[in-house]
Amino acid sequence: MKRIHYSWIILCITFFAIIAAGITRSSSGVFIVPFEEDFGWDRSVISFAFAISLFLYGFSGPFMAALVDVIGLKKMMLLAMATLIAGLGLTFWMNEVWQLILIWGVIIGLGSSLFLTILSPHIANRWFVKKRGLAVGILTASTATGQLVLLPVLAALVEAYSWQWAIGLILILSVVMFAIILLFMKSSPKDMGILPYGLLDEQHEEVDVRQKRNPIRIAFSTLFDAIKVKEFWLLAGSFFICGLSTSGLIGTHFISYCIGFGFTAVTAASMLSLMGVFDLIGTTLSGWLSDRFDNRWLLFWYYGLRGLSLLILPFALTHGSVTLLIIFSIFYGLDWIATVPPTVNISRQIFGIEKSVVIYGWIFAAHQVGAAVAASGAGIIYKVFNSYSWAFLMAGGFCLLACLFVMVIKKQEKELEIGPSHQI
Repeated sequence: MKRIHYSWIILCITFFAIIAAGITRSSSGVFIVPFEEDFGWDRSVISFAFAISLFLYGFSGPFMAALVDVIGLKKMMLLAMATLIAGLGLTFWMNEVWQLILIWGVIIGLGSSLFLTILSPHIANRWFVKKRGLAVGILTASTATGQLVLLPVLAALVEAYSWQWAIGLILILSVVMFAIILLFMKSSPKDMGILPYGLLDEQHEEVDVRQKRNPIRIAFSTLFDAIKVKEFWLLAGSFFICGLSTSGLIGTHFISYCIGFGFTAVTAASMLSLMGVFDLIGTTLSGWLSDRFDNRWLLFWYYGLRGLSLLILPFALTHGSVTLLIIFSIFYGLDWIATVPPTVNISRQIFGIEKSVVIYGWIFAAHQVGAAVAASGAGIIYKVFNSYSWAFLMAGGFCLLACLFVMVIKKQEKELEIGPSHQI
């Protein structure tokens, strides 16, 4: 039996690291009602704290990409996981709103940033030459799967015991993941004395892109190059809508929305978990498809179908049908973040392999601005109308608008470069 290339082991480690970070970030949806009941905080204030987290982890993405090039991937992963562990530990002692904002808005937001923004394209670009799209699809799927699959367990712990038990479980998973990263993670194929997966010609050595430049300067200089290109704005605009319609709205408010129609928290969390399972299928398949078909058309269908499903959801909940809710969860799960592999591919084709990770970080920042707008805005809409329905209907309409954005992007026949960059 042929020896397994270490790139696949790196992919597995990264997959589970993203799951650990994802469940930390997404558990906010489980904790809205318990925090509201235990501390007496207003739901719009709690939503605001979680919105800060979404905003910060998105906007720190390009800086994380630059820092990885400066100090190395393994050190960055250990630092980020340690930050998450610190935030989870501090949660047990919080009792003021400002502490919620500091812990869940700032510390956990920054700690989750590396894992949930640029880590997937970085691993795919550095460790894979063949099957890059598939690698991005698998790692991207872990982002949503991690955010969703354990939610029923967390909700059950909250209902049976308390939210502290749920935090404890996430903390244990994060500590275990820290140890695995420490023992087995490598920053690049060069550290193992091997070539990236699929690179057979040994004359093409991996370029060590670690630089001594200021990571802030790297991030902003790359952004200044990108804003001159129309496609950057189209990708950022569509990804703003992607974030608004997924982690910002569904990830933060779906459980509370279902509770308002008489569903239990465990049932609602189980629907999110079901989305996570089917996202693993849908996003992995999207990665496979993105290696073979026009990525613009993939994005067109993904946004269009997502928009239609969000427009239908309020009517499904009004009927109180678990069957309709299951159908929605399966359909929506297949599409949850299937948009990422085509977006990463288009970014790499336009900006080149070296700059594409930082530029994708900025595009993902737009994603998280949209998520923050939805997380906070839906809380305000609920406060005004005592219902989330308008928030979900508006998100569906925005998804249909995103269909137009992606089709304006010029079809790329080959990878182009913006300024000097190395192509593997």
